[in-house]
Amino acid sequence: MKKRKLGDLSVSAMGYGCMGLSGTYGASDDKAAIALLRNVVELGVDFFDTADAYGPFRNEELVGEALAPVRDKVIIATKFGQEFLPGGSRRVNGRPDYVRSACEASLKRLGIERIDVYFAHRIDKTVPIEDTVGEMSRLVAEGKTRYIGLSEASANTIRRAHAVHPLTCVQTEYSAWSRDVEASVLSTVRELGIGFVAYSPLGRGFLTGNIASQSDLAEGDVRRLMPRFQGENLEGNRAIAERFADLSRKKGVTPAQLALAWVLAQGDDIVPIPGSRRLEAVKENIAALNIQLTASEITEINGNLPAAKGERYGAPMMAALDT
Repeated sequence: MKKRKLGDLSVSAMGYGCMGLSGTYGASDDKAAIALLRNVVELGVDFFDTADAYGPFRNEELVGEALAPVRDKVIIATKFGQEFLPGGSRRVNGRPDYVRSACEASLKRLGIERIDVYFAHRIDKTVPIEDTVGEMSRLVAEGKTRYIGLSEASANTIRRAHAVHPLTCVQTEYSAWSRDVEASVLSTVRELGIGFVAYSPLGRGFLTGNIASQSDLAEGDVRRLMPRFQGENLEGNRAIAERFADLSRKKGVTPAQLALAWVLAQGDDIVPIPGSRRLEAVKENIAALNIQLTASEITEINGNLPAAKGERYGAPMMAALDT
């Protein structure tokens, strides 16, 4: 397995995003999830990304149970910041007391003594980022976390946070059809020596070519609620996916492999974390590490692939993004 650096942290060049193992994309199977995670380790992946919000809470328990036998060989990243309230609603919370209580709860669910990378999942706009990161820094000093990072943070927030305590990485959605971070976030993290974790590098599965309509999404799949998977946006995005499939055939690889090779080619400080739930798909993804794209091929992809139609999330979640 090839390695990449996230700040001072060395991880497998491709990680694994665990969110989909806990119902986000329809019904899930805990036993199958644990078996899959252990197989992913056998394939050489050592960077696993979860969050207390996934499930909610159950995903951390699954990850902890699955990786317990190989704890000394893996890097476990988790997140806080999406607080679940009575009645099922949730809010972004970056208050120092909540940061600490969320960390303690995650450590218990994961069954570990220290979190390798602890992310603020979303940025609380009602709390100075200096206060949130200040508490995260104290968790590092106490040995409860090794490194810290932010998810979906703007360039200005990243600078302010990094001035309080060095960030090892920033995590945001990034794929060949979702490139918002190129405006200012990528240049900022590179200037500061911070790594970048790309979630949804397959365009939430759309770039694999396996989604033609909402009927291809299981009941309970959160993507049914996302603008890019609805109405005219879905029709337009299907045309983009078909164009991308043509480019993959020209290269002699699968659409998923081309999507991952494109992300990997954007810089060796970027680690994508696809979360395919089938072992064969995971193997297909990992094979993308050996696919080299020429400068002309990257230019061709960029020139033939417009931005996705529709926002990444619905209006309330978009409004909550710091980016």
